Amino acid sequence: MGLPRLRIRRPRLPRTRAGRRRAVQILVLLCVLALLPATWMYLATGSRLRTTADVPRTEVAVVFGAGLWDGEPSPYLAHRLDAAARLYRAGRIEVVLVTGDNSRKDYDEPDAMRDYLAGHGVPRARVVTDYAGFDTWDSCVRAKKIFGVDRAVLISQGFHIRRAVALCQAAGVTSYGVGVDDKHDATWYYGGTREIFAAGKAALDVLFHPGPRFLGPREHGVAKALAAARG
Repeated sequence: MGLPRLRIRRPRLPRTRAGRRRAVQILVLLCVLALLPATWMYLATGSRLRTTADVPRTEVAVVFGAGLWDGEPSPYLAHRLDAAARLYRAGRIEVVLVTGDNSRKDYDEPDAMRDYLAGHGVPRARVVTDYAGFDTWDSCVRAKKIFGVDRAVLISQGFHIRRAVALCQAAGVTSYGVGVDDKHDATWYYGGTREIFAAGKAALDVLFHPGPRFLGPREHGVAKALAAARG
């Protein structure tokens, strides 16, 4: 005895003109609601975007993780770190807080980021590692609550920097964003598309202020690095 055949019902379009008009109105409303968080993010951060040439002098820069390739920073992450190294060499920042994922022993973004910066002219003593930056909101909250950062330059790709600035501002870190230019390849378009959906989560984070996945005790790495820089 054979298995019963499943009949898949296709959705039917409304038959009446009024029904079709209502369907179009609902679709437009859903599109508007989906784009509202991205619009808010764009308007809220426009005045806080800078370049490496005109960003205000700030003690701390925050570089967000962007993946490793065979234990080394991915090209996108390397470009972020290059921008941080340029700011350090130009005397526009004093300390770099690198924040990324170290949720398992064989994957360590922060140490890879610190090694890369050390190879590009930033002393290891000026690089502070945050091993629990599992997403942008967690990194911003931890920068404020764990590392005591009140003001920072944030460095990321252009498609991500607005969300980073909006979230860090909401977490209590006065922020300026430096968006790193990259060629518009498939990864860039994927990142830009992903940000449309990530904006919705960002709006919820700002509204509800959830705790990070891991908070932990206060760390004084940034304060010690700044003290050494001044000493």
